[in-house]
Amino acid sequence: MTIVDRLSSLRARCRNMPTSAGIYRMLDDRGQVIYVGKARHLRKRVSSYFNRQSGATAKVRAMIASIESIEVTITANENEALILESNLIKELRPRYNVVLRDDKSYPYI
Repeated sequence: MTIVDRLSSLRARCRNMPTSAGIYRMLDDRGQVIYVGKARHLRKRVSSYFNRQSGATAKVRAMIASIESIEVTITANENEALILESNLIKELRPRYNVVLRDDKSYPYI
């Protein structure tokens, strides 16, 4: 499958995503998690990766090129998504999540 076909398939998958809060995991062709993110509105957030490629950084373009599939987990609210995202990043240590690789945690506001 070419990258164009894969991106088209991922865009179609985004259209069927829930609109609630949660986290998303982007996986490569080996099934390894390469990025974990949180969203207040999963469909909008995940589809934004595939809609605005021209303004994306080189890191984001490289990540998008290596995405094979996307998994989502729905949470009760955005705070729960934030905690789950932080825990998954610490546990899985995805390649493209560089900010939270150390053992720092989010400040509570």
